[in-house]
Amino acid sequence: MLKDRYAYYLANQPRQPNADLEVLDKYTGEVATRVALADAAVLDEAIAKAAQAAAPMRRLRAYERQAVLRHLVNQCEKRADELAEALCIEAGKPIKDSRGEVTRLIDTLRIGAEEAVRLYGEVIPLDISKRAANYTGLCKRVPIGPCAFITPWNFPLNLVAHKIAPALACGCPFVLKPASHTPVGALILGEMLAQTDLPEGAFSILPIPSSDAAALVEDDRLKKLSFTGSPEVGWKLKAQAGKKRVTLELGGNAACIVEADADVDDAVGRIIIGAFYQSGQSCISVQRIYAHRSIYNALRDKLVTETRKLKAGDPGQEDTFIGPIITEKDARRIEAWVDAAVKEGARLLCGGGRSGSIVEATVLENLPRDAKVNCREVFGPVAVLYAYDDFDEAIRRANDSDFGLQAGVFTNDIRKIQKAWDELEVGGVMINEIPSWRVDHMPYGGVKDSGIGREGIRFAMREMTEPRLLVIRSA
Repeated sequence: MLKDRYAYYLANQPRQPNADLEVLDKYTGEVATRVALADAAVLDEAIAKAAQAAAPMRRLRAYERQAVLRHLVNQCEKRADELAEALCIEAGKPIKDSRGEVTRLIDTLRIGAEEAVRLYGEVIPLDISKRAANYTGLCKRVPIGPCAFITPWNFPLNLVAHKIAPALACGCPFVLKPASHTPVGALILGEMLAQTDLPEGAFSILPIPSSDAAALVEDDRLKKLSFTGSPEVGWKLKAQAGKKRVTLELGGNAACIVEADADVDDAVGRIIIGAFYQSGQSCISVQRIYAHRSIYNALRDKLVTETRKLKAGDPGQEDTFIGPIITEKDARRIEAWVDAAVKEGARLLCGGGRSGSIVEATVLENLPRDAKVNCREVFGPVAVLYAYDDFDEAIRRANDSDFGLQAGVFTNDIRKIQKAWDELEVGGVMINEIPSWRVDHMPYGGVKDSGIGREGIRFAMREMTEPRLLVIRSA
């Protein structure tokens, strides 16, 4: 069970000035707990403390930074059931998936601990001509300084870890704004961090209304902004961020191509997970499926049969696959988009219904290109099916999107694998796998409206550091 109240963390310390933020049980709609809410004055203090902490954080030795992350790993392992239950309640994530996210959280923190002692530099030969014959260059990476992190509600543990683990690994203080729908997991991690000997101001975790949070983006004392969320918000924040470095992990409407030589049963099994895991509330959810015409009917029939078997309901039950959408308002939007697609000529193969905040797993075919469930991000349990005749056509149609996060291709033809890697306009291509697949140390990020920059601990650390050159004249 959740506690009655949770404090926020200001400069490493818990503060409970109020309990103004109500956190709902996303399945029942009842208040599950209350959280302290920060304001603009508290945020200003947090930024000031983070700026003061920049030097002592930079001076931490690698083994000291590693020890902090190892502590988080140990605490998360001990409190895994508590974290999973909190996630199930505040996000409405089915309990099996909640346990899976806790596993990934621990993986991410463990990777951070390993990378904390691997912040390598390089030797740069400078003797490219006679005038530089006696010079040697050395380059190391140094932390960029205080960072601002804004995290989403759909993975409120692991996506927090993807911000804070690289920051701790390379020595950057941070101020984190967790999503107001799901702040509890981040605050539990704050409780664990408060048990360490980090310098004062090394971290602040502040649930705060967006109306009070402008300084996270605009204050020049913060040297980097990392935002995960919607494209509409993300690009606006980038325009406001001024001089600071920016990483954006935004939306998608991921495509999956199934070639004629694919194992249809295997592809369908993976697509079911990719399209409907977490009720489709993932930026790399399988949304558009392109199947070669020779296997289209077989894939469609199998997909519809398996989709109808998915149980929707109470996320606390072990056999629930489809849980609630984060708000009933969002569930109504998804329902409206599906209804509009059908009116525009799409064929509804299964699903389409809604009960409160739960939307049925839905499969459509033959949508017009400009239907919202095709060209925009549904962020719900909806997948759309199309047939194609040749692989070049499939590549063109997959690329016909404003987004470009990840794509999946089911084929064993090495030439088509290479072509997909060369021509798909995405940040990552998954072969014989869904675009929803991710391991937490790989480079992750998108192109086009899906964002800029890369996460994955080692790659995020590069975005949180900058090179510093040393030149030595030996004679």
